[in-house]
Amino acid sequence: MGARFAKWRAVITVGDCLPSRGCIEANAQALVRYAALCQEAGLVPVVEPEVLMDDVHTLERCNEVTEEVLRTVFNQLYTQRVMLEGMILKPNMVLPGLTCPKQEAVDEVADATVKCLLRAVPAAVGGIAFLSGGQPGELASARLNAMNVRFKSRLPWALAFSFARAIQQPALEIWRGEETHVLAAQQALYHRARCNRAARRGEYNAAMERT
Repeated sequence: MGARFAKWRAVITVGDCLPSRGCIEANAQALVRYAALCQEAGLVPVVEPEVLMDDVHTLERCNEVTEEVLRTVFNQLYTQRVMLEGMILKPNMVLPGLTCPKQEAVDEVADATVKCLLRAVPAAVGGIAFLSGGQPGELASARLNAMNVRFKSRLPWALAFSFARAIQQPALEIWRGEETHVLAAQQALYHRARCNRAARRGEYNAAMERT
């Protein structure tokens, strides 16, 4: 269809005193200047502010940081006159850190993520394509599916994955560069793509993992 894209990723670490306000501002300014330059060149910018899940932080803390980051990014997008309809947002889901003792259920993650996005992301944005951030493939599919099931009538944008680790990692682990593993790796890639296609439509269920 002639559309061309470019992506810039900014990484936000959560810690006892992190991220600082200066860190958030600096990353937002860099992301948005890139987005403005992309649109000047006729490219669709994929804007990726990623709040990392590599810590012990709670879901509540991730929600707090993610909302602040997104609000700052969109304030800068307005300042730089980036056309929101001509961009894709690639955010993290609102998740507890990988080593946090409390790991919320799928529906709780879906609720927290969508409510955060509704508070911080304008309806004019062209679409939201989540990064998987290292989540296990099945869990990532289940969380995306829950968002599209529970909030479908309230969503002003399409919710999907930026299809990378969420579908590629299982195939890469099977393949490992071995010619004899190619067919099994292709089947694994197809399976994860099929599951995430269903999750995008709110049609995913755990039984699909056994077919």
